[in-house]
Amino acid sequence: MFTSQGPGVRELAVQALSSVERGYDLLAPKFDHTPFRTPDRMLDAVEETLAQREGSFGSGLDVCCGTGAGLGMLLRLCRGRVTGVDLSAGMLAEAARAHPDPRVDLVRADARVMPPGLGDAYDLAVSFGAFGHFLPSERPALFAGVHSALRPGGVFAFPIGAPVPPGSPVWWVVAGFDAAMRVRNAVWRPPFVMYYRTFPPSGVRRDLLAAGFTVETVPLDHFGRLPSGAPRWRLVLARRQAPAAPDAAGPA
Repeated sequence: MFTSQGPGVRELAVQALSSVERGYDLLAPKFDHTPFRTPDRMLDAVEETLAQREGSFGSGLDVCCGTGAGLGMLLRLCRGRVTGVDLSAGMLAEAARAHPDPRVDLVRADARVMPPGLGDAYDLAVSFGAFGHFLPSERPALFAGVHSALRPGGVFAFPIGAPVPPGSPVWWVVAGFDAAMRVRNAVWRPPFVMYYRTFPPSGVRRDLLAAGFTVETVPLDHFGRLPSGAPRWRLVLARRQAPAAPDAAGPA
């Protein structure tokens, strides 16, 4: 929920009528006092699961890092360099204040066009709460950029929620929000891309495979299960495939 330190209605309205970049520049100083920041409970669950399954990593990348909620987790999981990438200079400034650690590098860039200097450099990439800013047609470029930033065998990890049952109260809320955003973007420029129903598990898996990842999911049982028994949240582990070893026997 919003707190007394969070943005007011007028500030949120100005942000919503701005571009994504400008909107987050405006919101940055108060972003951590809004419900849009990834909860610590989620960050802790992902960190615990990665540590148990993978151990530690060499270097880490936070894709669309915002104010740096995930950077602390990466600093604990990774032995080396940790980099946060975000489009908003305002959000990066807040991340720099929150994480003055000399191992942290912050890079202003569009995640759909990953800077060449980040190629083949990371063992772990994570992202939290940012995928609604990418249209389905933009996912292939986003995933290809993360794939290029990882070393062979590197892991791209992010949580994904179970599909919301059609007709449920939550379904109507997110459907209404998405509909309002589509109307806003049809009549107002610049657009502000933020949708809640454009990241379905099946489409995400397909695009990850097409980008060259192998894909597995791990239940995040910290958040319980649905009446059907399915987990409410899963951790996606997309791994950049290592190149095939040459045939030692050679040609016959």
